[in-house]
Amino acid sequence: MPVTVTGDGVAVSYQIRGRGEPLVLLAGQANDHHWWDDVRDDFEDRHTTITLDYRGTGDSDKPDVPYTTRGFASDMIAVLDDLGADRAHVYGTSMGGRVAQWLAADHPRRVGSLILGCTSPGGAHGFERDNTVKRSLAQPDKRAARQALLELMYTPAWLATHPGPYTTLGDPGMPAFARRRHLAASAGHDAWDALPCITAPTLIVHGTDDVFNPAANAPLLAGRIPGAEMRLIPGARHAYFEEFRQVAGPLVLDFLAGR
Repeated sequence: MPVTVTGDGVAVSYQIRGRGEPLVLLAGQANDHHWWDDVRDDFEDRHTTITLDYRGTGDSDKPDVPYTTRGFASDMIAVLDDLGADRAHVYGTSMGGRVAQWLAADHPRRVGSLILGCTSPGGAHGFERDNTVKRSLAQPDKRAARQALLELMYTPAWLATHPGPYTTLGDPGMPAFARRRHLAASAGHDAWDALPCITAPTLIVHGTDDVFNPAANAPLLAGRIPGAEMRLIPGARHAYFEEFRQVAGPLVLDFLAGR
């Protein structure tokens, strides 16, 4: 896989597939590019898809230093520079949506259009998951915590007919310190003041039944980003893009086709 080196000397691995206009796909917290494995080919007839392994994940370096969502955005710019891609569409889900916010706010000429999925503005203005959800993920029984995460990502009907393996539960090869660094990066995200500066055409997508990243964040983002459109997917939980791919994929592609 190709690798680029960022300005602070970190080697970042990235992946390219498909053909057409570039489309950056940004994964969730503590995940590498495999987050997109089950849906990536939905986009590849029309777009050259570009993913990266965040620092701390996959084949990228794993320095034990503070990470930020804004820093992850800078790493993505290093990848685009390495590819000679002046401009790309950007689709970020979960923490990837937080990273995407900084890409669009800090590098407006590099972002053709923006899709923010199951994400939040963060900070004091964002809606946080409730304490019941937090406790379910922090329980000492790792098997029970994993099951709780699965039920936050997917509906019971989906889980009953899709036994896995699942690509959205985190990079299994991450060292523990990198997981903590990712958690801190996502928790520390606050782009509220920057959101009105986003000029790219923007689509907000969220599942109505997402309590992992509460669906109330979608109208917050849509109201804060000038001209943003919002689409809610009824019944979908956090991994709407996978379980409801027959709805979400065409929704995103139609939005991109109009830009």
